[in-house]
Amino acid sequence: MSIKLSDGAPVTHRTEAVAVLSDIHGVLPALEAVLEEPDVRTARHVVLTGDLLAGPLPRQTFERLRALGERAVWISGNADRELTAGRPDAAGDAVSAWAAGQLLPREKDFLRSLPATVTREVAGLGPVLFCHATPRDDEEMVLVDSRPERWAEVLEGVPDIVRTVVCGHTHVPFVRFTHGRLVVNPGSVGMPYGRPGAHWALLGPGGGAVTLRHTPFDHDAACDRIARESGFPAAAEWADTYVRARHSAEEALAAFGPGDGRPARAAE
Repeated sequence: MSIKLSDGAPVTHRTEAVAVLSDIHGVLPALEAVLEEPDVRTARHVVLTGDLLAGPLPRQTFERLRALGERAVWISGNADRELTAGRPDAAGDAVSAWAAGQLLPREKDFLRSLPATVTREVAGLGPVLFCHATPRDDEEMVLVDSRPERWAEVLEGVPDIVRTVVCGHTHVPFVRFTHGRLVVNPGSVGMPYGRPGAHWALLGPGGGAVTLRHTPFDHDAACDRIARESGFPAAAEWADTYVRARHSAEEALAAFGPGDGRPARAAE
């Protein structure tokens, strides 16, 4: 007997796997491409680790995520928090300020209700803590090459029973083992650095596997759609920069590096 997903699409079974989508940033075409992945369609939960709507198609993205129903596990990111601050001109950048003005009061209330962290049991991994940037702060920077001392700081206070932490925020996917814990960053669905396409992660089952995934999609069509459907005045330019991933991962690491306490360095 088949069951139906919240979007009406039939599947024959639901796996114990958990799909993790982060930093969608209102890029609906990228989100739609990931949601069509078989492993996402059959995952028991889809965990959304923040910065979901601050981009060119905020309300459309919100509606698509809400259609996931109880499968979706929502977590607040810094951009989500800023969208609800009541001062759109202080939301961080032009597209975020514009997106803040598009959301309805009930949509902002929903964002305000989101937790900063969620801990869920994942097959093969045990309790997994999901957050946006770090377990203690939604803007804090940690990178794949952050110092061990820095990792010790940001992981302080995480319960000993939690051996896996999943974060986002920096838009660069990585897996790192540090201080006895596995740290996973799925990368960004909507604003990737280094290569075009949507980045996400799949957790368990199969012995607690962690897999970084990449979903290609038609970037030309996505950019055209964003320019056509978004009311953001600079939507075409924004999409050309971020959907096409004009910034390299090396540039991102150079820009974000000072945020974890290291000296600034030139981009490679």
